[in-house]
Formats: sequence, C-alpha cells, structure tokens
Amino acid sequence: MHAIKTTFSLPDHIVEELSEFAEELGEKKSHIVAEALQRYFDHLDLKVAKKRSQEIKEDKTTLISLEELEKELGL
Repeated sequence: MHAIKTTFSLPDHIVEELSEFAEELGEKKSHIVAEALQRYFDHLDLKVAKKRSQEIKEDKTTLISLEELEKELGL
C-alpha cells in the first residue's frame, strides 16, 4: 500500500488518546488512524446504502437497468 503524507487538525484529547494507544500497543499512530478510518468508512458505506434504499422505497430516485445504462453510455 502506498502512503501519502497529509496534514490535518484534531482535537487535543484525540491526539492524546492516539499517542497513548500507539505507545501501549507499540504501533505507529498513522497505522491506528488508517485502520480507524477504514472501519469508519465501512460504517459510512452501510449508512449510505440504507439512505439510498430508503430513497428507492420513497420513490425519491430513479433506477435504470444495466441494459439502459449500457445503451446510454454507448457500450
């Protein structure tokens, strides 16, 4: 996996907890943050899927078939 350095701000208490866990577990802070974000993204995927499902049930979105999509894209 390729890593990209980035900069962002976090509340003091989160940085303190992150440092404590990293030291206790002998892991890099970046590894802990990456794993935490990946788990949170999984949670968000489910949340988005539920939202989209509800939109379909409430007829707030239009669905098209794969065949229609392929035709629209000229495939």
